[in-house]
Amino acid sequence: MDFVSDALGDGRKFRTLTLVDDLTRECPAIEVDFSLPGERVVRVLDRVAAERGYPKVIVCDNGPEFRGETLDQWAHRHGVVLDFIDPGKPIQNAYIESFNGRFRDECLNENWFVSLVDAQGTIEAWRVDYETARPHSGLADRTPAEYARELAGSFGESRPPHLPSAPRSAPDPYPSTSAIAAASAFSNAVATSATTPPSSLPTPTGLT
Repeated sequence: MDFVSDALGDGRKFRTLTLVDDLTRECPAIEVDFSLPGERVVRVLDRVAAERGYPKVIVCDNGPEFRGETLDQWAHRHGVVLDFIDPGKPIQNAYIESFNGRFRDECLNENWFVSLVDAQGTIEAWRVDYETARPHSGLADRTPAEYARELAGSFGESRPPHLPSAPRSAPDPYPSTSAIAAASAFSNAVATSATTPPSSLPTPTGLT
């Protein structure tokens, strides 16, 4: 697991907690909020464990949310080993680093989020698409959900994919109306760009 940061259209920073199964390449959750302390990390892990059971090992870096007492006690209570990578050695957690790169390129860099609710919904939709519609060469051209079902079937188990599409994080209590208006102006500008000279296109608030 790891953190990835981004920003809303109005400049407010938000964080995402990403989880990846190293065997099946599944992404059981991407938690999105302005703040994700250790207590929030534990809640996400418990939520995923309620669906699939607790993992034996979690690989993570040395960030304060992962090194803190909250996660340490949670891991001890549930018999989970926290495998911390060496400082400055992200390659030791290669699967999550690869996933985060794809997540940033295909989702974060391709979208302009007008509110936290917008970010939560867009990111969850991308996660479900990744889980169910993106074949991986490392999984013999199967999606993570397909591979997980086949693997579970070989052990006589039933394993549905992680498919809840409603945002699971708390909604943004302060949506930015100026950012929403800017997004609308920007969308209108793009829609008319094919027939309107570039010099006459409107410039939305907050964009240059």
